[in-house]
Amino acid sequence: MGKQSPRYVPLLQHCRVSFLAMLMLIFVSHGTVHAHVEPDHAHGGNAEAAIGINEHLGAKIPLDITFRDESGKPVRLTDLLTGPTIILPVYFSCTNVCYNLQWGLAQVLPKIMRKPGEEYRIISVSFDENESPELAAKFKRVYLTAMHAPFPEDAWRFLTGDAKNIHGLTDAAGFGFQRKGRDFIHPSGCFIITKDGTIVRYLYGTTFLAKDLTLALIEAQNGTSGATIRKIVDYCFVFDPGQKTYAFNLLRVSATVVILCTGGFLVFLIITGRKRKRSTLKK
Repeated sequence: MGKQSPRYVPLLQHCRVSFLAMLMLIFVSHGTVHAHVEPDHAHGGNAEAAIGINEHLGAKIPLDITFRDESGKPVRLTDLLTGPTIILPVYFSCTNVCYNLQWGLAQVLPKIMRKPGEEYRIISVSFDENESPELAAKFKRVYLTAMHAPFPEDAWRFLTGDAKNIHGLTDAAGFGFQRKGRDFIHPSGCFIITKDGTIVRYLYGTTFLAKDLTLALIEAQNGTSGATIRKIVDYCFVFDPGQKTYAFNLLRVSATVVILCTGGFLVFLIITGRKRKRSTLKK
C-alpha cells in the first residue's frame, strides 16, 4: 500500500492541470461561438422599399392609441395589456398570408403550456382602416372555432381602427405595408410585447412552433414570478436570428455538464487520495 501513494500524487497533479486546461478551453470556445448580432431589416426611404419589418427590439409601442373591438366599442391598448401579448398586424379580408398566419397560430395555441387570458393574450389588429368591427367579429369566431379546444374569448381580441392609430402602432413596431387596390403588400409575422408595451421578440412566417411562442412569452413575462425560469431559458436557449427560432444551446449546456463531471471526478480523486494516505500512515 505504501508504494501506491507516490505513484498516485503525479496522477492527481496531472488531473488538476488537465482540469484547468479544459476550463480555459471551454470558456474560450464558448465566448467565440455564441457571439451573434441581431439582424437589421432596415429599408430605404421610398414607399416600395418601406415594405417589410424593421425590428425595433426594446422599443415601446404607444399604449394610448385607440381601436374598436369586435363589438365596435372603443378600446385603448393600455387597457388590453395585462401581461405578455402577441400582436398580429393583419387585414381580415386577406385570404392568403393573413388568413394562414392566424390559422397557424390557432392550431398551435392549445399546445402552449401557459394560461390564455391570465399569462398571455393575443391581439389581431387590422391595418386596413376600411374594415369593420363586424368583419373582425366574424373572423374571431372562425379562428376560435379552428382551435377545437376551449379558449377564453377575451384572450384573443380582434381590433379595427382609423389610419392614424393603425400607423401609430405599425410604425412603432417597424411593420411596413402598402395598399394595392383592395389588397396590401405586406410582410408576414408577429411581435411579442411586455405588459408595458416593450417589444421583446419578432416571429416570422405563417406557422409557429409551440416552443418558440412559449419561450417568447416567457421572455416577455413581467415581474419577479418568471425570473428564475427566464434565467434557465436564457442559459439553455439562444435566439437564432437567421432561422428566426429559439435553438437549444448545446455547447453551453455540454460545457456545463463537462465541468460538473470533471469537477466531481476531481473531488473524488482528492477524497480517495486522502483516504489512501491515512490508511498508509496507519500501517
